[in-house]
Amino acid sequence: MADVIYNAFKKNIANGTIDLDTDTIKVMLVTSGYASDQDLHEFKSSVTNEAAGTGYTAGGSALTGKTVTQDNTNNRMVFDAEDVTWANSTVTARGAVLYKDTGVPATSPLICYIDFGSDKSSNSGNFAIQWNAVGIINLN
Repeated sequence: MADVIYNAFKKNIANGTIDLDTDTIKVMLVTSGYASDQDLHEFKSSVTNEAAGTGYTAGGSALTGKTVTQDNTNNRMVFDAEDVTWANSTVTARGAVLYKDTGVPATSPLICYIDFGSDKSSNSGNFAIQWNAVGIINLN
């Protein structure tokens, strides 16, 4: 499965429902059992097969060091944040879902799904997501 930017996110960013640099944006881990649907998945409650394990808290972690920049050289908007690590964890995940956390899954809008390409695991160690050097999301 490929990375996906949910269509609802495109609407929500345009109408101001999501503000990437000021809202609480979280990343949650999902197993290979999750099949993202770019068209139909709109809220966190649509996401199934969240990963579970020692050192990982359901709902994921809030992103820190978030930035939204205008890249005039490449004519795009770039959203980025600090890399995320779940320390001393034992967990297996196939991908990650970013979402705006409202505190209620049925009203927490989805942003994107990032596919790791294969299962990624930690065993009483660090489970880390290192974001792409050019940012988490680039909108042209």
